Amino acid sequence: MVAGRRARRAADRGQVTETVEGGVARLVPDPDRADAWELLLDGAPQSHVDLADPTRLTFEYQRRLGHLVDLMAPAGRPVRVLHLGGGALTLARYVAVTRPRSSQQVAEPDAPLTALVRRHLPLPDGARVRVRAVDARQALARVPPGWADLVITDVFADARTPAHCASLEFLDAVRGALAVGGWYAVNCTDGPPLAHLRGQVATLRARFPEVCLMAEPAVLRGRRFGNGVLCAADHPLPVAELTRRAAGDPFPARLLTGRELGDFTGGAAVVTDATARPSPPPPEGTFP
Repeated sequence: MVAGRRARRAADRGQVTETVEGGVARLVPDPDRADAWELLLDGAPQSHVDLADPTRLTFEYQRRLGHLVDLMAPAGRPVRVLHLGGGALTLARYVAVTRPRSSQQVAEPDAPLTALVRRHLPLPDGARVRVRAVDARQALARVPPGWADLVITDVFADARTPAHCASLEFLDAVRGALAVGGWYAVNCTDGPPLAHLRGQVATLRARFPEVCLMAEPAVLRGRRFGNGVLCAADHPLPVAELTRRAAGDPFPARLLTGRELGDFTGGAAVVTDATARPSPPPPEGTFP
């Protein structure tokens, strides 16, 4: 289909715009996919959802989180996942389709945003997903101890990770929610000089013996602003397979672990509630 026809098809579906607690939310139709939409909040891309194929993860950081979902347990086995941050529920959809009968809880404090998503982007049939209008820390306090096989933190306010979701005390609450053998994953954004990302690595390494980081080489070198996906566990992670998958993505990422990850941290201090700061804002012009 030529570009003009794709644009007309997207226009026929129409853009949805509503004011929610976090700002102005827009659902923009994907010109290349008849049943796909992108969620933007105050102009910042938040999520991409393909209703016809929920396994299609367009955002690179979501692809990396998808790799973790794939490898955390044998294929198809149901798991229990706690999502801290909901957006358009992209990863919850992915888990529901790739791991049927999984139980999922989502903490998304913006209730009007969740209502918008549920109206226009319905969840797959049979998805066992419960969304609570609570903050990430409130969700961690409410979940039964040891309930989650996987906790995913993807929390942003004004395109920044809040300080209270970036500290050692926050990680202690995460550990309390994890089952034995569970995994923790977090999406971070940062740019030069990568002080926030290095601090997050140092903090995870203070609480988990096994930690890895996936990010594009230009981000790791401090050349541009971007996403880093961290994964942590009490047991060895499938580093070789994660490395292969990250390298094979449309925008290839490197995986750092062990001594190489320690060198990347560069002596950064562990972040506590007393020292935590929000992640840096995206540079002007990051989003078209």
